Amino acid sequence: MEVYLPSLPMMKILSYLDAYSLLQVAQVNKNWNELASSDVLWRRLCQKRWFYCDMVTLPLHGKETWKQFFIYRTWQEHAKSRAKPEDFTYKEIPVKFEFWAHPCYISRHGLTRNGQGKSAICMVTSVNRISTWDIHEGAMTWVSPVQPSYIMQMTTLPEMHIAVTVDMQSTIKLWDCHNREVLATKALSFSCQLLQAEFTKDGPIVLVGDVCGNLYIFRIPDLYLISKVNVFPYSIDELYCSPQKKWVFLMGKRLHDLIKVFYMSSLLRPSEFSAPVSTVLEVPLIRKVFWTPRREDRITLISTVSPQNNTKFDTFDMKLEGIGNKVTIQEYLTASFSLAEREGKPDYFGVSDKDVIVCSTGSSLLLFDINGLRLQTFQYCPEEIWKLWVDPVHVIVTCNDGSLDVYAWEERSLLLRKCYRLLNRRYQPPSALAISVILSSEEAKFGGAHLSS
Repeated sequence: MEVYLPSLPMMKILSYLDAYSLLQVAQVNKNWNELASSDVLWRRLCQKRWFYCDMVTLPLHGKETWKQFFIYRTWQEHAKSRAKPEDFTYKEIPVKFEFWAHPCYISRHGLTRNGQGKSAICMVTSVNRISTWDIHEGAMTWVSPVQPSYIMQMTTLPEMHIAVTVDMQSTIKLWDCHNREVLATKALSFSCQLLQAEFTKDGPIVLVGDVCGNLYIFRIPDLYLISKVNVFPYSIDELYCSPQKKWVFLMGKRLHDLIKVFYMSSLLRPSEFSAPVSTVLEVPLIRKVFWTPRREDRITLISTVSPQNNTKFDTFDMKLEGIGNKVTIQEYLTASFSLAEREGKPDYFGVSDKDVIVCSTGSSLLLFDINGLRLQTFQYCPEEIWKLWVDPVHVIVTCNDGSLDVYAWEERSLLLRKCYRLLNRRYQPPSALAISVILSSEEAKFGGAHLSS
């Protein structure tokens, strides 16, 4: 005899399940299948897994449900894992970019469906001009007019196909990379130190840090000044936003590290707060910073500990707390460990959404949990690891011979499996500035590619 629970408490219970568990629940009976296939549940899973689902409304195709979209998108995400080396093609974009402004995606790379759209990048191709390139065709699709002053920095907002530049005269310019005319300009009083465009729940913005320690937030597309705050007595050198843009990590490196984390809403809606809400993190000699993917409040700081110069990993959870009418940020040290001297000194790092820290020592790829337990080791010899990319699906290792090793995270496990190695057919040394593109036949349909330079 089947027992039917009321729909409301059942939906509440099901809201705590992951996608794998929902698919299992759906097999119990017809009633549970209907509840477990609810668009409410599956859209929430999409929003948690892919931030862009929360930022913009994606039109579902025909009668497509959010469950179908989740399954299709997950299948699409694993295209690299299913591919074989012979499925890939190697192309080069015949252009040299300026070393201070690396190429940025101007399209939503890998997020298109059913062949819609193509991957494109934007780069500074001369000291006073930017251009966009179709990376599948290796062809230029747009170029800006020649600018009167050298372009010093560039960032992009792929969701809107927009690029933002700042020149030697500290003039910010907003470009729609379909038209030659500038959308908006804004002159700064001091030299720009960093530039970053983000898509937040309050809309698209540009974050700008100057050499005097000021942080500016401008609205896109008119560059209206939303807020300005003096963060440090000297320049802001690094800026990292959390995955859903709830937090902003800022660091100044002159003399000694100064670190602050701001609550983004207090910067975007200053009229609702008496002052920007922030906290200070006391971690010296920071080397790298990573917000945990798909975990909005968790951040890992990688630092150097004297006198042996060992590498230390500190993982914090950020939390908003209310005291009366005042909102404050409290940081909680969740885990911490240092690498033993025998482990070597890592050069490149990454953090997965499984709370796994990935690092390389040149001859080894090492995996640790956030408490320092070594999970896995991959040895490299005679080649050496040159760069490292970590995301929730893959780990991609670039070697000094130009080859790429593609790893995939095991399902419901903290371990990696090696998928294959891609050889660079025409290896260029690391100092070369030409762009190479490696894509698979499946990715060609979806607009995904891997860039190396």
